[in-house]
Amino acid sequence: MRLQQDSDCVAPGGASLPSASGIIPLLVAAAVLLPCRLCAADGGESTLLRNLRKGHPRLLLLEEDAPRIRKAIKEDPVIGQWYEQVKGQAGELLGQKPMEYAMDPRGHALGACRQALDRILTLGLVYRVEGGEQYAARAVEEMLAAAARDSWNPKHFLDVAELTNALAIGYDWFHDKLSPEQQKTIREAIVKKGLSESLPFYNTAFYWASCNHNWNQVCNGGMMVGALAVADEEPELAEKIVSAALKSIRASMKEFGDDGGWAEGPGYWRYATEYAVFFTAALESALGEDAARPMLDNKGFANAGEFCIHVTGPFGKTFNFADAGDHAGGAPQMFWMGQKFGKPAYSWFAQKYGWAAPCNILWRSEPGKSPKELGMKLDAFFPHSNVVCMRSAWEDENAVFIGFKGGDNKTNHGHLDLGGFVLDADGRRWALDLGGDDYGLPGYFAYGKPKYYRLNTHGHNTFVINGKVQSQDGVAPIVAFQSKPELAFAVADLTHGYRQQAKSLMRGIFLIGRRNVLIQDELELPKESSIVWQMHTRAKIMLGGSQAMLTLDGKRLCAEIVEPAGAKFERVPASAPKPEAQQPDVSKLTLSLKLPPGKHRIIVQLCPDKRESPGKPKSLSEWIGKAEVKSGSR
Repeated sequence: MRLQQDSDCVAPGGASLPSASGIIPLLVAAAVLLPCRLCAADGGESTLLRNLRKGHPRLLLLEEDAPRIRKAIKEDPVIGQWYEQVKGQAGELLGQKPMEYAMDPRGHALGACRQALDRILTLGLVYRVEGGEQYAARAVEEMLAAAARDSWNPKHFLDVAELTNALAIGYDWFHDKLSPEQQKTIREAIVKKGLSESLPFYNTAFYWASCNHNWNQVCNGGMMVGALAVADEEPELAEKIVSAALKSIRASMKEFGDDGGWAEGPGYWRYATEYAVFFTAALESALGEDAARPMLDNKGFANAGEFCIHVTGPFGKTFNFADAGDHAGGAPQMFWMGQKFGKPAYSWFAQKYGWAAPCNILWRSEPGKSPKELGMKLDAFFPHSNVVCMRSAWEDENAVFIGFKGGDNKTNHGHLDLGGFVLDADGRRWALDLGGDDYGLPGYFAYGKPKYYRLNTHGHNTFVINGKVQSQDGVAPIVAFQSKPELAFAVADLTHGYRQQAKSLMRGIFLIGRRNVLIQDELELPKESSIVWQMHTRAKIMLGGSQAMLTLDGKRLCAEIVEPAGAKFERVPASAPKPEAQQPDVSKLTLSLKLPPGKHRIIVQLCPDKRESPGKPKSLSEWIGKAEVKSGSR
């Protein structure tokens, strides 16, 4: 079972898409009226498909791959255990009916489409590795049930992408067990209900075909796999799709920057990279490495696994900003990426957090090496997404870990959380991000950011000024970063997000001696204002004026207000009215101040186990001047 979350149907900038009754006729009309931009310019014979691998299978798992997998199952205890579990899952599927595709209240059946893909991968892997008519027959039954649907729901195109991917892999892997009539039925479904539905989007560069977030990778990935599966029988259509997908996916792949960071957070990093790998692996297996070269040469894609590793804390909780859950989960694509990009730490991560999933067995080539073995830096700055991670050690569940972000509030799945952070120490998460809420809440994407607690500024570990949330278009660059053995820090310029309430606002977070955390905020106010500094926690809070003792499962964290003098901590609830998510076990440690116009400084120290002296504070400008990495404020 894959753990990535569901993406909802959201247009760029957060606006809801029009209803299907409005979109689809317009796109179809546009596709008819516009000249096809996807055909060869001279109308001549296609060159994209000239190296198409003949016959089947040609996607992901080739005949020559099976002996390698069999050998690994026999010789590698991890692979052997995973395979036995996958085979057991395949056996259980033999007695189950095909997926049903009832629409949920949001108008899609994405969960069922994903399960269909998982079923076909599970049955297909066992069949390709060891044969078994029963597995093939059950997979064909699954595919025919999906093919019989009247529509694959193009108004929510992720449904189409996942189901096209599923049937394309099944069509390819089980091709030798399909009768001519079954081949025709499944192929026509892939063409008519999958690939052809993408042409209006490609021809008009509408929404997912041009957006820069996970929808782009997922939809292009599904279309690429589908096109390559039927390319010998449908060469003209396949040529169009392959050409269009290669152009379209550039929009999202550039969002990795050079550093590999992902602004949609770790949850959608998994979804995006999973389909970027489906896209690239299918291209390479069907057309050869040269065809996949634009993806393989993408520096950000090659480095994307670094982001996944760094945003995962010492005991498996992630820095879960932007609608993400906080569980690291598995990432089979990290095996593929580790092998293709020569990154043994990726394979280490995939194995550490892996489980019995078909793609873990398909793509695993080696156990990899840990960040500690490789001497990876303890801290990382991802400039393109303005995210920083710092820690005291690798492979120590008790290590201190900080995730800190600036970012862009307009990001798809983004929250109004500029300046937000999480903190782990002694095997506990002390400062937490609540994650997303129910996507079915009215207006969750259209106007929900200021409306819902978990999405707006009140629900994050940052500032609230005069009771107002951050600007929905707010941007906060990380302007300084340093990583040295005794001191790591980062400074974010939050001014743009608070420009209606403050002349300037800067936040610096310091990891001192790889143990103690200092959060230093400097702001300039145009008028008397109410300021609330806040940190969400599941710890029990014992207040003591300028100090607070947090306890959680027998561990302690000491919090102290270093500046301003006389300020006191408070404890307040952290739940919103129903039907929003409730978290009665979470409280907010807050610091409330009424400040006059002018410049101010707020410093809070967080020390695991016992209080330590913070030393004499320096201004953030002094710290910025000494930083290893500097960038300009907005």
